[in-house]
Parts: sequence; structure tokens; C-alpha cells
Amino acid sequence: MAEQRQRTLSTSGEALYEILALEKGATHDEIKKSYRKLALKYHPDKNPDNPEAAEKFKEINSAHATLTDLSKRNIYDKYGSLGLYVAEQFGEENVNTYFMLSSWWAKGLFAVCGLLTGCYFCCCLCCCFNCCCGKCKPKAPEGEEQEFCVSPEDLEEQIKNDMERDGETPIVLQPTNATEKTQLIGDSHRSYRTDS
Repeated sequence: MAEQRQRTLSTSGEALYEILALEKGATHDEIKKSYRKLALKYHPDKNPDNPEAAEKFKEINSAHATLTDLSKRNIYDKYGSLGLYVAEQFGEENVNTYFMLSSWWAKGLFAVCGLLTGCYFCCCLCCCFNCCCGKCKPKAPEGEEQEFCVSPEDLEEQIKNDMERDGETPIVLQPTNATEKTQLIGDSHRSYRTDS
């Protein structure tokens, strides 16, 4: 299990080439030729009594699928199978960003910023209070009204006052004598007979 996990998280990017018996940096034609040769050799139909051949065949197919896809191959060559795992989790376009942010210098820069400012939370609060609501808050352009907040209770009271002033009051209760019958259907018994 540990050997399988170690191989899965490899960063060297050579195992798939070894499965296909190739050197790293092989051309597309060399990959195709080696795949065909090994697929014929380990195909489950040619080796019905050998379960190891079926496993080897699956590995060969997986290696071929990765190495023939240009974007996956570039990621594999640069970051190994760990790069492929990151691409599955975060998307192929985010692999470089992930490895850049997980590098030693990015972690060091983050730690130095934390030490210089005292803590990350204080730094964020200073920026917010000074730039969003403090002395450094941007001023509204001349001639424009400044935005203000209204509480929900005040807004509800304003709506009621506007409705009363207009003469329309909202209906808040059902009528007490409401029935399910409409005006088209009376209480009398219906008849479906025709007079012909």
C-alpha cells in the first residue's frame, strides 16, 4: 500500500515512460509504437489465465492515455503524477499556481509578512478600517448623494405610509365568507342533459 501511494505521488515523471519501456522525452510515434507492441503482448484475450497480464494491460492503457494527451503529458513531464492529481482536483490551468504557492519561497514570504505585521488578522483589519470605513475611505464625487442604510423596520414603516397616502391598503387577511365555489357555479344541482 505504501509503495502504491509513493508511486502515485511521484514528482519525477518517469514511471509512465517505464511502463511503456521508453525514455523520458520519447516522440508521439515512439509512444504509439511501444503501446501497440505491449498491448498485443499483455492483452487479456491472449492471456486468459494470467490475471497479472490484465493488470499490466490496464497500466499500459492508462500510461498511453496520459502520454498521448498533450496537456496531461506536459504536466506529467514537469510535475509527475502529483501534478496529474492536482490537475484532477483543481483543473489543469491551476497546476502551475498550486506548485508556485506550495514552493518554499512562497511559504517563506507568507511567514515573513505575518511576522512583520504581527498577525494576518490585524493586517486585514487595518486595511479594512482605514480604506473602507476610516480616514482613508474614498470620497463620493461632488453632486452625488451618499448611500445610507435603512433598517428593515424603517423600510416597512415607510412602505405602509406610502400605501396609506396613496389610498391603497394592502390586503392582509382572507375574507371570512370565502368559499371554494366561484360565481359561475351556483349552489343548485348541475344538469348535463340537453333539450333535443
